[in-house]
Amino acid sequence: MRILVTGGAGFIGSHFVRHLAAAGEDVVVLDKLTYSGNPANLEGVAHEFHAGDIADPDAVARAGKGAEAIVNFAAETHVDRSILAAGEFITTDVMGTHVLLEWARESGARFVHVSTDEVYGDLPPGVSSREDDPLRPSSPYAASKAGGDLQVLAYVRTYGVNASITRGSNTYGTHQYPEKMIPLFVTNALEGEPLPVYGDGRQTRDWLHAEDHCAGIETVLREGAPGEVYNVGGGEELENLEVTRRILELTGADPGLVRHVDDRPGHDRRYSLDSSKLAGLGWKPTRGFEEGLAETVAWYRDRRDWWEPIKSGEYRAYYAEQYEARLKST
Repeated sequence: MRILVTGGAGFIGSHFVRHLAAAGEDVVVLDKLTYSGNPANLEGVAHEFHAGDIADPDAVARAGKGAEAIVNFAAETHVDRSILAAGEFITTDVMGTHVLLEWARESGARFVHVSTDEVYGDLPPGVSSREDDPLRPSSPYAASKAGGDLQVLAYVRTYGVNASITRGSNTYGTHQYPEKMIPLFVTNALEGEPLPVYGDGRQTRDWLHAEDHCAGIETVLREGAPGEVYNVGGGEELENLEVTRRILELTGADPGLVRHVDDRPGHDRRYSLDSSKLAGLGWKPTRGFEEGLAETVAWYRDRRDWWEPIKSGEYRAYYAEQYEARLKST
């Protein structure tokens, strides 16, 4: 099958491209190559590459020619950046999704839209989000993803587009841009830099390895029903402080590097997914967090050539804007 993967040079997208290529699929990548899109993520992987924006109908038409399916990873994804400037999130996550849906409607291709557990919003202890729960996004990022999700469901009902949605929990693994918590803390720990923990650090997340996430998305691509949503959760809920402690142990870094800083505005305390619907299609996570985190830390330790060039230029400007004042106040 010829499959178009949008955002395929990013973190989870590049894992998915490798996943499909290993299975012998004909993979086409469309990626705008913004700050987090990295061609190095696809080195040695068989694929056809197109540089372009999913919000550009001509770019989508060129890359999608002959594709039988499209899996959409292309998105602005970082909550902190959405709080600083939400406009790009609306353009990519809402308008870009609209353009892709129009292409799927015209071409008849299968469409899988990759979304997030953050659209469900904050949860109390003991509760897990199900696919038919109301959407209560807290951040501009989560709201933009919810907007894309609703468009997908509308296109299924109105136009009969063969589309499904996946909503994944917090995903970690190799090749993740070091603005997200795990790669940020791992690389900072390796450099002896502070680990800026938001607030009390008791926020709880459901952790999912990138390979398990990709396997879940592939299951939906092949077995999912049109108009259905499928949660993809790792089933391992940990507080941010516990994740931080494990990173310190694995890197051998000084616990004194941990700095509690002012919390993110509107920060959700807990996410949790009920993934029983996807389990009914035969999927289950196979990577435990302890094993997966150890492998991830080892990769970042060995691949300074990948992340050291990233942590300069645009990254340094963003890091200073996001953390400099917070760190000075501690």
